[in-house]
Amino acid sequence: MTQAPNSTPAANLTPRLTSLSHGGGCGCKIAPGVLAKLIGQSTLPKQFFADLLVGTETADDAAVYRINDEQAIVATTDFFMPIVDNPRDFGRIAATNALSDIYAMGGTPLMALAIVGMPINVLPHETIAEILDGGASICQEAGIPLAGGHSIDSVEPIYGLVGIGIVNPKQLKRNADAKAGDVLVLGKPLGVGIYSAALKKNLLDEAGYAAMVGATTKLNRPGADLSKLDGVHALTDVTGFGLLGHSLELARGAKLTAHIDLNALPILPGVMELAEQGIFTGASGRNWTSYGEAIRLPENITDAQRALLTDPQTSGGLLVSCTPDTVDEVLRTFQQHGFADACVIGHMEAGEPEVRVA
Repeated sequence: MTQAPNSTPAANLTPRLTSLSHGGGCGCKIAPGVLAKLIGQSTLPKQFFADLLVGTETADDAAVYRINDEQAIVATTDFFMPIVDNPRDFGRIAATNALSDIYAMGGTPLMALAIVGMPINVLPHETIAEILDGGASICQEAGIPLAGGHSIDSVEPIYGLVGIGIVNPKQLKRNADAKAGDVLVLGKPLGVGIYSAALKKNLLDEAGYAAMVGATTKLNRPGADLSKLDGVHALTDVTGFGLLGHSLELARGAKLTAHIDLNALPILPGVMELAEQGIFTGASGRNWTSYGEAIRLPENITDAQRALLTDPQTSGGLLVSCTPDTVDEVLRTFQQHGFADACVIGHMEAGEPEVRVA
């Protein structure tokens, strides 16, 4: 199989970016079960601020603070270790992933700050500059300035952004406001984590690599337009905890049951073939261990299918909960932004806060 073009021209002299990190992309995330315990053990006082519209209470995508009746600030930060070896692609993917959290709140980005940690004596400075340039190019595409940041000398390469955005409080879309009877729409195909596992094993071909980069560098711009639709009740993006993990956050926030149609899921080309060979990330298993007790799977589900459902999605798609009569407009909004794979994948019903897959 042809190896994907994820190396630099000086690859014979420069270590692969992915060889310098113990994990990559959103697969680096602390497992949701462990994270919940850490936050629960925090000794920080629980303070009340009337204008803090979104904090940590529902594991939402970003914090939101109301300035006035028409404006609220959306603030987020996201960074990780390399998911690919091409430095410019790494920067682009990390920046796209960070800005996604603003779109997932229904917001519009205003500016960004770079978060940079690099093994400065291990990587050529030209390689690091390419990473930064890749991130800056995504900010330019989003129409915002990369206005500064902070850098440290670290053992593993780390890159990401602080994103600052704005949203009308009346159009804010949280991950906890789904309604019984809502339809679930997913904006991007699944399988990025499986692709990344194949890439590390030199088993991802050029077409797979192109599909991976294409998906992970596609800005989730539809979120800002979807926020204006009254029939859209809840928004989130599917990232490190996989489709099941983020669907479960919707279900728990709304105290409803999320139903997922396994056969309706959009999947990146060749992903299932890779998963059937046992190629998937360790994060997939950690995800299942963290929240598997709240998931109801069909008895005949395969290991490959379960791996897809728990697969960590770096810079994944928006997950939309909307009324049935809004579905066509939601899909049309995605299509207008070039998201041809957006489709209905399930629905929300009254019941236990869990996810049922059929």
